Amino acid sequence: MSKVVKPRKYDSRRRQQQAKATRADILEAAGVLFRKSGYEGVSMASIATQADVAVETIYRVFGTKAALFTAVVEAAVAGGAARAETPVELRPAIQAIVEEPDPRRQVALYAATQPGIHRRSGPLLRALSAAAVSDRDLAKLWATIEDARLAGQARFAGMLAERGALRAEVDAEEARDLVWTLCSLAIYDALVGARGWTEERYRDWLAEVLVRELLPSNW
Repeated sequence: MSKVVKPRKYDSRRRQQQAKATRADILEAAGVLFRKSGYEGVSMASIATQADVAVETIYRVFGTKAALFTAVVEAAVAGGAARAETPVELRPAIQAIVEEPDPRRQVALYAATQPGIHRRSGPLLRALSAAAVSDRDLAKLWATIEDARLAGQARFAGMLAERGALRAEVDAEEARDLVWTLCSLAIYDALVGARGWTEERYRDWLAEVLVRELLPSNW
């Protein structure tokens, strides 16, 4: 009489962990190559080789090269692939800003997030910006990433507006535009890159200017 072989139980948790690890490996490999060779200088095949996966796997996980690049930027902004999987509002730095009752301190905490973001994502965005000048598709990708940054900074400005913390002559829309401009990579590059400011000096200057532009003078 033959022995009945029971089917192996499907382990969905293990499968999910493997998929997450594969995604992280691809993001890390793509980040290394994009920083080294820019957007146009990196092929999906080279990323697959670096990550030790099949090219088809990358397309299955991310869909397109543009989507992969966007995910790499998001991971850089968040401080890693694992952190990028956490909703923005649940990340510790953002929670600290939201939970802080003092508007001046909120602005200072927000300014403190910017040096690290620019340090991590700057090399990627500089390469994309340069390539976008002569490539319409890359220009659209740049615009998409900037739109996402604008939306995030609109949430911060909106929070200050909802709490009645903005100057009387500054509405949420103008506050958003001020934060978007002052927290841009271009200003970081001008002060830290071109003028040699330390990140600490840039952080403190940014906090001071944001407070002056957004909050009432008596706060």
